Amino acid sequence: MSLRARLLAICLVLLTAGLLVSDAVAVGYLRGHLVDRVDSQLRLLSAVARIAPPGLSGEVFTDRLDMVSEVRIEFSTAYAGPFDTPYDNGDRRVVWAPRADGTGSVGVSARLDEVDGAVRRMWLVTGGTALLVLAVLAVAGRFAVHAGLRPLRRIESTAAAIAGGDLSHRVPVLAPPRTEVGRLAASLNVMLEQLAAAFDARARSEERMRAFLGDVSHELRTPLFGIRGFTELYRMGGVDIDRTITHIRRETSRLAGLAEDLLLLTRLEEPGVLQVSPMDLRTVAADAYLEVRALDPSRPVTLTGLASEGAPGSAPVIGDESRLRQVVTNLIGNAVTHTPAGTPVRIGVGAVDGFAVLEVADSGPGLSPAQAARVFERFYRVTPAGGTGLGLSIVRSLVEAHGGEVTVRSAPGQGAVFRVSLPRN
Repeated sequence: MSLRARLLAICLVLLTAGLLVSDAVAVGYLRGHLVDRVDSQLRLLSAVARIAPPGLSGEVFTDRLDMVSEVRIEFSTAYAGPFDTPYDNGDRRVVWAPRADGTGSVGVSARLDEVDGAVRRMWLVTGGTALLVLAVLAVAGRFAVHAGLRPLRRIESTAAAIAGGDLSHRVPVLAPPRTEVGRLAASLNVMLEQLAAAFDARARSEERMRAFLGDVSHELRTPLFGIRGFTELYRMGGVDIDRTITHIRRETSRLAGLAEDLLLLTRLEEPGVLQVSPMDLRTVAADAYLEVRALDPSRPVTLTGLASEGAPGSAPVIGDESRLRQVVTNLIGNAVTHTPAGTPVRIGVGAVDGFAVLEVADSGPGLSPAQAARVFERFYRVTPAGGTGLGLSIVRSLVEAHGGEVTVRSAPGQGAVFRVSLPRN
């Protein structure tokens, strides 16, 4: 059975039970009232029959009384009570009283045909009325249930459209939010929004994965083709072995570095990779400062606070020191690689608004707005000879794994400032 049919059937069954109970109560009350009227007349007749002569025993009187069409008088010397208490005896109602002369008892009985007839007529009237009411309510209930379930049919049609692939459908607001249908519609719309968001996220993830695989294939193909080309040249005698080995070693190192970077990016998406402990960003900044001074003595490097002057400020965090060193190393390597020789580099450390902050600033050519918007994307390179394009992507992944954020502030001809913000310990 459909929901509409079940609801209508349940309502009719409950209504039928209610009508039967109410009719039974009404008919029972009516019969009790009529029997009480008969009993009151029998008591009156028994009071009169106490002085009647014994010769009237067995006489039947048909003078019509209220609800009584036949009265019989019986005398008995064996009946000893109770008196004045009516009771049923088959289809008759009987009441006994002691004779006035003390010679026995007299009983007055009456048939209950009138009462039973009235009760039967009452049953017919109430039963017929109940059937008529049920028939009318069944028709009206069918239309009422049909109208009441209209919102569910709208929800059903929306679900069918979504099942057909149209995720833009939403359940219309069919009832106030406090009603069951209103709450159902609101819940379904929330679920549909979440499903649409999940499908969009999945599509974007698949698109990023395809782009990622394409970039990886491109990056791997270049060194592999180089290795293959030099081995073919060597096989044909075009180059000597030292040059071939040098080139193969260089391309192999490039492949190994690319594999390491890709493996790190993949591992950072898994929980529990970082080995965190209390530390201060000033430590990694100072070590990076010394490394740059040792590797490129000609490049001016300063270690300051966040205001481009003064001593580095305290920047305590809970982090993985080796990974944060990698962040600083990548940022400084990026600054050194993409700026002319002798360009100053500043490393700033301090705290702002509850965050430990480390900055790497340079005075190089800077970035355009379009370049700054994509600089943290995987395999994105500002210049064709700018490495693998994974360094800044690794920086962003490492910082985000620490619950922080990395941003860049730059403009053409004004250098670039990369800022790492981590929750302060």
